[in-house]
Amino acid sequence: MAMSDDLKAIEEQVKEGLAKVSDPKELDSLRVKTLGRKGSLTALMHMMGQVPADQRPAMGKLANTVRANVEAAIMERGTELAKQAMAKRMNAEAADITLPGRRLSPGTQHLISQIREEIEDVFAGLGYTVEDGPFIEDVYHNFTALNAPENHPSRSASDTFYVVDNAPEGKGDLGLSASDLLLRTQTSGVQVHVMEKQQPPIYMICPGTVFRPDTADANHLPQFTQVEGLVVDEGITFGDLKGTLDYFTREIFGKDRATRYRPHFFPFTEPSCEVDVSCGVCGGKGCRFCKGTGWLEILGCGMVDPNVFQYVGIDPEKYTGFAFGIGVERVAALRYDLPDLRALMTGDMRFLRQF
Repeated sequence: MAMSDDLKAIEEQVKEGLAKVSDPKELDSLRVKTLGRKGSLTALMHMMGQVPADQRPAMGKLANTVRANVEAAIMERGTELAKQAMAKRMNAEAADITLPGRRLSPGTQHLISQIREEIEDVFAGLGYTVEDGPFIEDVYHNFTALNAPENHPSRSASDTFYVVDNAPEGKGDLGLSASDLLLRTQTSGVQVHVMEKQQPPIYMICPGTVFRPDTADANHLPQFTQVEGLVVDEGITFGDLKGTLDYFTREIFGKDRATRYRPHFFPFTEPSCEVDVSCGVCGGKGCRFCKGTGWLEILGCGMVDPNVFQYVGIDPEKYTGFAFGIGVERVAALRYDLPDLRALMTGDMRFLRQF
C-alpha cells in the first residue's frame, strides 16, 4: 500500500504546484519534474515490477489513473495560462473604437499654382487661348526672333543657362549661333512658335517655368513662373493694351487699385513700358512696403516691334499687336505682402497653409 500512498501524494503535490504556477515556463518545469524521463511519477511506475503479483492489476490501474489526472490537470492549467496571457495582451493593446479616427488634412494647390490659374481664368474670360512650349529652347526662338541683338546682355552666359554650345569661335559678338540650346529665360519663345504656325488674329497667353542664373534672394529666384501674353490683329492700339492690363490688375489685386504706365525699353516691343499698381498696404499714400512711392511694379509690356513680325512672316503693315510679361511669384508677393520670395520655395507647411 506504500506505492498507492506515494501515487496519491504525487497527485496532491502536482495540484499544489499547479496552483502556484504563474507562467508557461514554470508549468513546463513542473511537467518535466513529474512526467519526464526522470520524473517522480515515471520513476514510481518503473517500480511496478516490485509489486506482488496479486496487487499488480489494481496498482497498475491506480497508477494510470493518477498519470491521466496529472496530465489533464497540467493541460487545463496550460489553457488557463494561455487565456490569461491573451487577456493581458488584449488589454495592453486595446484601442477605444469609439474615439474618432485621425483625419488626413486635405491637400491644396501651391500658392503659385493658384495664382497662375487665376491669371489664366482672367484672360480665358477675355477669349485668350492658353499655349505651352518647351523648357529647352534654341537661341533663335528665345532671343533672335524677339529682336534681341547678338550683343544683348541677356544672351551672355551670366544671364542664361546654356545646355549645348555648337557655335564656332568668332561667330557673332558673343560666339553664339541659332543652334545653341538653353533653358528658356522667358516664355516669349512660345509666342514666336505660335506666330510661325498661325496667322492673325492671335489672342494668347503662355504660362510656364523659366530659368535664369540669378542668386536666390528676397526678390530673385533662379527658377520662377512667368505668364506672357500676345495679341496680334488689325487695328490694335496702345489703348487696347492699357484697357486689357487695367482690367487684369483690378481682377487680380482689387477693383480699387489704380495703374501707372512708365516708359521703358524691351527689344521686342516699341513703345515699351512698365506697369505699376497702387500699393494695397497704404492705398497709394506711401509706406515702407512701397518704399514711400505709393506704387508697386508688377509687369512689363509694349506694342510688338515690327521686326518681330518680319521674323515670323506676319505683315507689319497690316497687323499690329501688343505683348506683356507677368511674374507669378511677384504677383503673389505683392498681393499677400510677402517680404521674401524664397518663402514660396521652402515647402514649409506652416507658411503654405495660410493660402
